[in-house]
Amino acid sequence: MAPSEARLEALRDQLARMERGGGGAAFLPLPLAPAIDRHLPGGGTARGALHEIQMADRNAGFAFAALILGRTTGPVLWIAPAADTPWAPGLHCLGLPPERLLLAGYRQPADGLWLLEEALRTPGLGGAVLRLDVLDLTASRRLQLAVEGSPHRPAAARGGRARAVERHQPLARGLPP
Repeated sequence: MAPSEARLEALRDQLARMERGGGGAAFLPLPLAPAIDRHLPGGGTARGALHEIQMADRNAGFAFAALILGRTTGPVLWIAPAADTPWAPGLHCLGLPPERLLLAGYRQPADGLWLLEEALRTPGLGGAVLRLDVLDLTASRRLQLAVEGSPHRPAAARGGRARAVERHQPLARGLPP
């Protein structure tokens, strides 16, 4: 690695530590998806951080959330609109057994956000997922502040079409052209 690349990498590490409040976040690798792990900071999903999953395919987004939460210990709170219940045998195949699953429904998106925010303050949970259509920056920041310093791995699974990653975005670093 060239000296300028090493310095740039050191600055990225320093910024990541500052964004996490100075402490080192614990990472949880996804052993079933090593190709994804290589592109995630720290080689996996971080504890104490909000993970937003934008779904072009609803089931693929839920499967990814189940992969993340299946590697936690303790019960997992699955928050979705009242009529949208996950298929327990499918989650079990992804490592999230039904006996660890707590289901919560909501009628208004604000209620789902409130449920997730309260869940993040509950020490007995292994993680939580919220399925909603829109997550604005204010709500995202409130959830991130609620989870910082906790062992949780919350995920906000958002519907809609996935956006392409542009070359200038930080996630595109290291991806092939």
